[in-house]
Amino acid sequence: DAQQARRVLDRIVGYKLSPFLWKKVARGLSAGRVQSVAVRLVCEREKEIQNFVPQEYWTIVATLLKIKNQKSKIKNNEFEAILIKKDEKVIPKLGIKSKKETEEIVKDLKGAEYKVINVEKKEVKRNPLPPFTTSTLQQEAWQRSRWPAKLTMQVAQQLYERGYISYHRSDSLNLSDLSLFAAKKFIIENYGKEYWAGFLRRYKAKGRVQEAHEAIRPTYPDRTPEKLKPQVKLNEKCSRLYDLIWRRFIACQMSQAIFDSTVVDISAGNYIFRATGQILKFDGFLKVYPIKYEETELPFLKINEILKLIKLIPSQHFTQPPPRYTEATLIKVLEQNGIGRPSTYALILSTIQERNYVEKDENKKFRPTEIGIVVNGLLVNHFPEIVDVGFTAGMERDLDEIAKGKIKWVKVCKEFYEPFEENLKQKYQEVSKKEITEKPTEKSCPKCGALLLIRLGKYGKFYACSKFPKCKYTESLEENVLGIKCPKCKKGEITEKRTKKNKIFYGCNQFPKCNFALWDKPTGELCPKCQSLLVKTKRKQIKCSNKECNYRVEK
Repeated sequence: DAQQARRVLDRIVGYKLSPFLWKKVARGLSAGRVQSVAVRLVCEREKEIQNFVPQEYWTIVATLLKIKNQKSKIKNNEFEAILIKKDEKVIPKLGIKSKKETEEIVKDLKGAEYKVINVEKKEVKRNPLPPFTTSTLQQEAWQRSRWPAKLTMQVAQQLYERGYISYHRSDSLNLSDLSLFAAKKFIIENYGKEYWAGFLRRYKAKGRVQEAHEAIRPTYPDRTPEKLKPQVKLNEKCSRLYDLIWRRFIACQMSQAIFDSTVVDISAGNYIFRATGQILKFDGFLKVYPIKYEETELPFLKINEILKLIKLIPSQHFTQPPPRYTEATLIKVLEQNGIGRPSTYALILSTIQERNYVEKDENKKFRPTEIGIVVNGLLVNHFPEIVDVGFTAGMERDLDEIAKGKIKWVKVCKEFYEPFEENLKQKYQEVSKKEITEKPTEKSCPKCGALLLIRLGKYGKFYACSKFPKCKYTESLEENVLGIKCPKCKKGEITEKRTKKNKIFYGCNQFPKCNFALWDKPTGELCPKCQSLLVKTKRKQIKCSNKECNYRVEK
């Protein structure tokens, strides 16, 4: 019943709203119960970035020297400590706001005595991460290999079909007793008893979970990536993903990593600095599943020890806007808000890119396109519940209640459909396509003399004659001119353009008179060997655009 309700609700939104977008914006667009919320998240993050006002703040770091070094085991007795308190009050992140304020503090600190007032040593234990679910596998594959969610699922499908991993569309953290005992046996035999957790570690998922499947794991824990590769012809991607899944599963049953942590507080008049150190004592699960961590060794220090000030380092900083979403962070926020099911995230991210609602910037982070911003604005203003995070999450909770037999699916669908249908009828009358997609200009049509309009189509804005359909003149709207002269016709300029499949390329704005085009972004500089344009590849390599010239700038 829950599956039936999900299908009905998805079709109500998709089948009803998509034709509305075709009529009011452009053909080929679509709306969806989850995809429209994902687009809204990207649009709102972009708005936050544009509206962000950086705030200045300063930090002060002291380089200090341990004078007596007979008990210190490390060669270098210099270490750094950061200013954390003034007059026994914690200095907040934005506490020191200006250069003038910083200079006054530095003046006070130069004549101060630096004395150790507290030394705290303790063991810090770090737990292994749980085994993979669909969404965490997609996130980790992005973080480690920059794989899109769609690619991760395609590779996982191959591994599943060949019987190397359990079912890969799962939001459960459950593991069978058989797999847990097999992992225990493997760890003790290959790494030693001290590397096993000492108990069968079980994980419980938070929130809405369908427990039909296990977590994603290797079918046989003793089938290591090294053993598997020679036995079967696995392609590189399959090998990499299997390695990741295997390591994560084995690590989740291993012992904790143990660090020796030291925190030292140092007084300097009415100021307090803090130095922190951390050394790995026992690697535990890190032996199999390495995670980045920093090791900082401090010299042996004791309370009341006097230190020598080497230098003070004041640094200016500015607060940063929230980052754009990556595939991993967008999946994470969808899951945290209970929107959609992890098994559908790859399809959702793929769809919103194919519809040209979002695109990836040079750092592979999502930004909304013009059409994405317009469609999102239309839905927010006229169908707010469809793109509301809370409403969509509430609907997912209702679907879970249907699965448990607590609510009838027909009731949920009816309660959603009736007000939605009523609102949709009203919006067909209220919303004007011209207001959304047309903007008058003072430019004249070179074909018939009528005024040109800026129109919005599926792939962005363009100039069109106001006498359409009598006059069908159109002209591209060059908003992404790079300021680089076309090397072929010498008249036009290079602009960022898109193919019908929404792929970015760089071409002359005099097209069709000039057909000069490049896939890689030109830098504006000329090749010293052949005088062709230099381009920057996706791998950030600078090379000559002339295929017959082998010039490239070494990194």
